[in-house]
Amino acid sequence: MFIQTEATPNPATLKFLPGRTVLGNGTFEARNAEEAGNSPLAVRLFEIPGVTGVFFGSDFVTVTKGAGEWPHLKPAILGAIMEHFVSGHAVLGEAHKEVEDDAFFEAKDAGLVDTIRELIDTRVRPAVANDGGDITFRGYKDGVVYLAMKGSCSGCPSSTATLKNGIENLLRHFVPDVTEVRPV
Repeated sequence: MFIQTEATPNPATLKFLPGRTVLGNGTFEARNAEEAGNSPLAVRLFEIPGVTGVFFGSDFVTVTKGAGEWPHLKPAILGAIMEHFVSGHAVLGEAHKEVEDDAFFEAKDAGLVDTIRELIDTRVRPAVANDGGDITFRGYKDGVVYLAMKGSCSGCPSSTATLKNGIENLLRHFVPDVTEVRPV
């Protein structure tokens, strides 16, 4: 098994591409060992000293480090990912449930929200996934779009620029009612 690695815009996060499906649908994020409990792979990764975050996308794993240097952490992470996939175990346990859509917006804005979601899903999320992260719609109120940043996007030094210069400009262009984008 060959696992490729890619740098992300967040220097504390690396993207690992195992060459196979990681999650068929959705994403999974654990920001600490307690949140990893339902994922055998995440639990294994959090056993590596210095790992502070794990994110799974469709075909990638991103790992965030707190302490330590990548040249020392990377071999252990590669080994954990390889051992997991070779073992044939599931990435997520049976008890895992996708978070229900608890986005907030007023009923009168439903059409506008559908347009915003479509733009995020078709234009923003694929680009962000290339960088090892995800951005999801969380709400809309009074012209402000609220987005949740996950994976390498969470805590990334360039995330504010991505939100303001990239996503906000895109949404304002296609949806003139949008005045601002904020992270949650």
